[in-house]
Amino acid sequence: MLDTAPIAAPTAPPAPQPPGAAKLPLTAVEYFAGIGLFRMGLEAAGWQVIYANDWNPKRAQIYEGFFGERFQVQDIFDVDPKDVPQATLATCSFPCIDLSLAGKGSGINGSHSGAFWGFCGMLRKQGPRAPKIALLENVNGWLYSNGGDDFYETAKALNELGYACDAFALDARRFTPHSRPRIFMVGVKSDAQAQDGAGASISNAFISKFGAPRSKRLTTARLDSLMRAESGIRWARLDIPEPPPLRRGGFSDAVAERIAPDDPRWWGEEKVAKHIAMMSPPHLARARDMARRDSESFRTFFRRRRADGQRAEVRRDDIAGCLRTAVGGSGKQFLVAAGRGEIRMRALTARECARLQGVPDDFPIAADTERQAIDAFGDAVCVPVVEWIAARVLRPLADSLSETRETSGQSHPPRFRV
Repeated sequence: MLDTAPIAAPTAPPAPQPPGAAKLPLTAVEYFAGIGLFRMGLEAAGWQVIYANDWNPKRAQIYEGFFGERFQVQDIFDVDPKDVPQATLATCSFPCIDLSLAGKGSGINGSHSGAFWGFCGMLRKQGPRAPKIALLENVNGWLYSNGGDDFYETAKALNELGYACDAFALDARRFTPHSRPRIFMVGVKSDAQAQDGAGASISNAFISKFGAPRSKRLTTARLDSLMRAESGIRWARLDIPEPPPLRRGGFSDAVAERIAPDDPRWWGEEKVAKHIAMMSPPHLARARDMARRDSESFRTFFRRRRADGQRAEVRRDDIAGCLRTAVGGSGKQFLVAAGRGEIRMRALTARECARLQGVPDDFPIAADTERQAIDAFGDAVCVPVVEWIAARVLRPLADSLSETRETSGQSHPPRFRV
């Protein structure tokens, strides 16, 4: 039987603070915890996850394999606020299904993505105990769902709870050989939230005055357009440094497992021939070019439904495509290994999926089946992405809020502008 008690605080001591500093503690509560990759990234940057929640016991099993403890297994709508300790940060990687094509336009009020309202309800019930910072994460479809209204609706919900918002885009490919673009929204509470002379929230037209334009590495044309529109959102432009450039390769060297040729996970000749026949000329040329080389190399491919039938499409670069769950469209990604005149194929392994998400090999994968693990990693966040955000965005923000609290706005303004 699953232990549904809230997880205990990690044994690692808090990050050291300068003597006399009135710093906010680097503590976090994790909603929609999944297998715990948000926690893994946060703790790598010095934060402590002191509570976690998700409804899925299968995810809790893998989480326990990583950390030695389970999260509170319960629907977020049923969580008692008394079970949640006070923290500086709350993370919310809410379900993406209804924001993507798989959700058929159900949007933020759909049966899956609508769990976001459970998160808002929790913050509302906590009142003054609610975290000063909230971090939301979801797919790019969030920006397009219901014409962008769902993106605005989530930001307005945070505004109503007292949070000014910022949003930025970040691709896992800047950290691992894995193309995985995601949108992050940060909500921040502060006594320094600016207002105009009439006492109304500053309109989001003011966003154009927030210093230099944001790096293109942190936004998209769609996101920039939505944030500059007159939507009535109270935005806050955070001081975010430029992230690393996109990686050009690394899948073959750093991710692909070297599996013996007689391993049963390799497909038989008939199945390989079937998939080769499914390739259009450009994709077939890529596979044959790999096969002509003197050494073996690896590429990933998906099965895609095209106008002329099902196709096997091989990536042209040494980067993996985006991992997905079985309910998110192209659920499984496959691997082609070719060289010295041979072409072999198989599904990606759970360990390869873990590596793509930045999980070190010394973390055990405690799943009942390979399929269960692959599905779980497809539904997770990329660890080094979260670590970068935690170190470069969240920690400076927590420190600036500490300065605001300590000085009551006398001499150290927060490192964001609203």
